[in-house]
Amino acid sequence: MSTDDTPVPRAVVAREIALSGLGNVGLAGIREIRRLVDRIEAATGLDFIRMEMGVPGLPPAPPAVAGESAALAEGVGAVYPPFDGLPGLKAAISRFIRLFMNLTIPPACCWPTVGAMQACLLGMLTAARCRNGRKRIVFIDPGFPVNKLQARVLGLPSARFDIHDCRGARLADRLEGHLAAGDVAAVLYSNPNNPSWICLTEEELEIIGRLCTRYEAIALEDLAYFGMDFRRDYSVPGEPPYVPSVAHYTDRCMLIISCSKAFSLAGQRIAMAAVPEALFQARFPDLAPHFGSARFGYALTYGGLYAQTAGVGHSAQRGLQHLLEAVNAGRYDFLAPLREYGRRAAAMKRLFLANGFHLVYDRDGAEPLADGFYFTVAYPGLSGGELVEALLPFGISAIALANAGSDRKEGIRACVSQVPAERLPELRARLERFRGHHPAPPAEPPDR
Repeated sequence: MSTDDTPVPRAVVAREIALSGLGNVGLAGIREIRRLVDRIEAATGLDFIRMEMGVPGLPPAPPAVAGESAALAEGVGAVYPPFDGLPGLKAAISRFIRLFMNLTIPPACCWPTVGAMQACLLGMLTAARCRNGRKRIVFIDPGFPVNKLQARVLGLPSARFDIHDCRGARLADRLEGHLAAGDVAAVLYSNPNNPSWICLTEEELEIIGRLCTRYEAIALEDLAYFGMDFRRDYSVPGEPPYVPSVAHYTDRCMLIISCSKAFSLAGQRIAMAAVPEALFQARFPDLAPHFGSARFGYALTYGGLYAQTAGVGHSAQRGLQHLLEAVNAGRYDFLAPLREYGRRAAAMKRLFLANGFHLVYDRDGAEPLADGFYFTVAYPGLSGGELVEALLPFGISAIALANAGSDRKEGIRACVSQVPAERLPELRARLERFRGHHPAPPAEPPDR
């Protein structure tokens, strides 16, 4: 205990901030906050309640471990895999999409990528070369900050808007305002959303699909948290409800399914990507000078994918294939262990709300937001950046929503994955102490 009654001495926090060279800690990136907290933990011996990093908090899916281990024992580590995916894996991805999304996408239009980040980069790169003069990427925010970095690295112009104030039918006017300019190559969004955990409604997905068709843009749908809207049970293969997707409303889309969270395979850097056959076979003459072919699917795989990585590691592909075959056959319920995240989120939200915080993003249309991998909270009188820094002496780390493109400057993102149930009493004690040091200002009287 420090003399100023905070779990972490303020002097240590101030010293490590100064040594970090960060000009504004509250607006630092995820890995910058992680590095700072690592240093504070090393200096004090105190374990933080870590909510800044969206990493799995569960063991990898057992069928994937078994499949990859067997593949390594067979010697595949010495053999290059097909860069666009093992035939068995491509077939398993196609069947997984049919069983859990009710979509028919042939195996040839499915492939593994080195994580969802590569798939997003690949999608932006290819979409922006389809037509000269159409290079802009529109981000429906808040979203994963690295996607905007990717657009900058590719030299692509971008635009963004926060969906908070344009849910439902209002989304059409906001999105069409961007697409009508005629220079948009792609629209990128995540669903469920990182960091807000909003889930787009069917009405909103129909709007995105309809407008992408009308204005010839490609929807890049990042399904990094596949099936993790725990308000509905998506776990039974081949039976409704199915995981929602813009692909039910347009064939001008690319589906990106990360394996990091849904299967706890972050360390293997593998994801699934797929495009409807109509887009895969579509021809765009402006692609040919860059990729050697005008056909979208050929340019995407033999041009973009091959040039970037020459494929995902052989054993990781075999592990994912083994897992998907078990999931598709109903032998393994991949969503069962993930429901632990929903339980943690519900418990953590209660603790924050009981200590003067309030939710920032709180509803999907008429429904309360799901409990899942993330949630967002704010504290009266503090901006998101100020709140990030104010929580550090109390051994709690998070990132500001402003880092994820949110217009809500007062909030922070909390990730639940690294906070197991046994640490909830610590979180409660630290939040109570924080509230003691930061009395909330009195509520303003209602307008009369």
